[in-house]
Amino acid sequence: MRALHTAATGMMAQELNVQVISHNIANMRTTGYKRQRAEFQDLLYEHVSRIGTQTSTQGNILPVGIDLGGGVKTVGTPRIMTQGTIMPTGKDFDVAIRGDGFFKILRPDGTYAYTRDGSFQMDAQGRIVTAQGNVVQPGITIPQNSTSVTINAVGQVSAVVAGTTTPTVLGQLTLTRFVNKAGLQPIGDNLFLETPASGTPQDGQPNTDGYGDLQQGNLEQANVEAVTEISDLIAAQRAYEMNAKVISATDQMLQSTSAMIR
Repeated sequence: MRALHTAATGMMAQELNVQVISHNIANMRTTGYKRQRAEFQDLLYEHVSRIGTQTSTQGNILPVGIDLGGGVKTVGTPRIMTQGTIMPTGKDFDVAIRGDGFFKILRPDGTYAYTRDGSFQMDAQGRIVTAQGNVVQPGITIPQNSTSVTINAVGQVSAVVAGTTTPTVLGQLTLTRFVNKAGLQPIGDNLFLETPASGTPQDGQPNTDGYGDLQQGNLEQANVEAVTEISDLIAAQRAYEMNAKVISATDQMLQSTSAMIR
């Protein structure tokens, strides 16, 4: 029966839905993580009787038809790019973005990646880098004898060098925006890559022209809400069970038909 295949597509869809939800829950404490959502569409229909066809020589039109659907398919798992909660950490090199934009990161192969994770470090050369050692762009080097480092809301990096009291401006952090943030490709390590769907990266100064501002000593938490994920998980589980019930009922109908033939 067609119902076996239709219900099977529903079970596979909810299995993927649960996988997406579990990934969100696993990353509840991941800095700058953006939750995903599974989206579905119905499959092609068999038009047994088409709506609007003529039913008589008098010109009567069929008001309703008979359309048998083939089930469901997954069309995407887009990321929800809403702002996460900003939490204080007290570390000089922890920087949160409040608003739109991504930090631009130089990868070892010379290409750029983008992240909302501002848990930066300082390497042996004094450069501001990510946890993987990739340099935050534009590259800024902190003098070894600095006593304090300040990153203001517009991304200006300053340091007080030993023996002085006046901060020295070292450089300017920038942010990158995309027309379609959901079109970025995740590659792990809290990094995203530009794609044709995301649009061209647009670099700019924080806190100007729609770019977010920077919050030193803070980190952006994941935008995953436990209550939402658990309720979605329960709904997915019930949908899976109902599709399994359809398969069980169809099997019983097939058994009855087989018994009648014998």
